[in-house]
Amino acid sequence: MNTTFFASVAATGFAVAFLHAALPTHWLPFVLVGRAQKWTTGRTLGVTLLAGLGHVGLTIVLGLAVVAAGLVAQPHVGGYFHWIVGGLMAAIGVFYLVRGRHKHATMDGARKFASDKAAITALVVLLTLSPCEAFLPYYLAGMEHGVIGFVILSAVLMAATAAGMLVFTGLSLAGFNRLGLERLEQYEEIILGVALIVIGAAVAFLKT
Repeated sequence: MNTTFFASVAATGFAVAFLHAALPTHWLPFVLVGRAQKWTTGRTLGVTLLAGLGHVGLTIVLGLAVVAAGLVAQPHVGGYFHWIVGGLMAAIGVFYLVRGRHKHATMDGARKFASDKAAITALVVLLTLSPCEAFLPYYLAGMEHGVIGFVILSAVLMAATAAGMLVFTGLSLAGFNRLGLERLEQYEEIILGVALIVIGAAVAFLKT
């Protein structure tokens, strides 16, 4: 995979991670709990970022596992590896298309917690245990770039997730209500599915 193609994979990965972070389940609970706990905007955004780091951290750990599995499999499949990776990405994309609805856990963010510590713990655990699984195939797609590729993709994931969560949390706190993103949540899996299928086809057919 050449550098230009890797850049396109990273750019698409950023879009997928940002879209994932734009879902109300990734920022609305922070807004509601922040209001219930009477947090300042800065504190709410800080808790949002903390939870986002947990979310990204678990995704990166899973990404390491995916790459490790790929490294074990690659010597046994030789020149067919890029076809397998591309096919896997496309298959996951099809899965997203047919699954229909996002399965993220939600919580009643408006509930008043006994303490800020309990509220922060609940929010961080909620998001940490819900990794960005849609981003995992991108680690396989960039595997040929080694450690540098993995680090770049992890940075892309972190930047996109932090940007999405902080932007939409901040906008909602500023009075933009729910921003009309409920419709986005309805179509998120279709968008992710199409993106994965396109990138999977590119990995399979355009590898140089």
